[in-house]
Amino acid sequence: MNAMAKIPDIEAAPTALELCDLHKSFGPTPIIRGVSLGIARGERHAMIGPNGAGKSTLFNLISGRFAPTAGSIRLNGEQVSGFPPYQLNRRGLARSFQVTNIFPRLSVFENIRCSVLWSLGYRYSFWHRVDSLRDANAQAERTLEQIRMTARRDVPAGVLTYAEQRALEIGITIAGNANVILLDEPTAGMSRREAANAVELIRAVSQGRTLVIVEHDMGVVFDLADRISVLVYGEIIATDTPEKIRGNKAVQAAYLDSAHA
Repeated sequence: MNAMAKIPDIEAAPTALELCDLHKSFGPTPIIRGVSLGIARGERHAMIGPNGAGKSTLFNLISGRFAPTAGSIRLNGEQVSGFPPYQLNRRGLARSFQVTNIFPRLSVFENIRCSVLWSLGYRYSFWHRVDSLRDANAQAERTLEQIRMTARRDVPAGVLTYAEQRALEIGITIAGNANVILLDEPTAGMSRREAANAVELIRAVSQGRTLVIVEHDMGVVFDLADRISVLVYGEIIATDTPEKIRGNKAVQAAYLDSAHA
């Protein structure tokens, strides 16, 4: 059963991301089974569900790593089903990954600047020194300020702490001015204090953007999300506000009780 309940302020907003009867099978095995969901511009939307529910597959469909078997995906009103990740990125969608994905030998600043270049119109060139690109450097500096890593600007990314590397990856995700950002378990492996700092950072950098997040930490989910969708065996069994999801008996039976057991 699919659910598309919306809270009033979100209902009035244009849709940033729309999934319509989305299916994905690997051979004869269905993984995503008819997911329909609309996510409003500026909404913070969390995807939760037990292990094996299909959350990673759904994220990979939205971000272009997988093509759907059936159904459609619309990004800011444009049909983008089957588009590769680089085309989606150029249309304003960016994502992070469960496993930290950075350039360990480059500095923190250089990692951010790599993400900035294409969004400013720079292409591959052997004839330009990247240090002379004032707009790219300025945008990278602003991103460093947003993720509170200016003091770590010149440190090689590979020697950062785990929490700092996750913050850097969030910076890489937003540096190209994406308006839809997907974060895949951004607080996984963090201490409680580190996770609280990450939530504060995500809340700040997602202002004015649409956020879709997969996260197992229910404290993070209920703290961040405007709405939550619960995925079980490739189907959304509920979409609602955190308060209503917390009290939903079907959700408790399918997920929340086992998560806290």
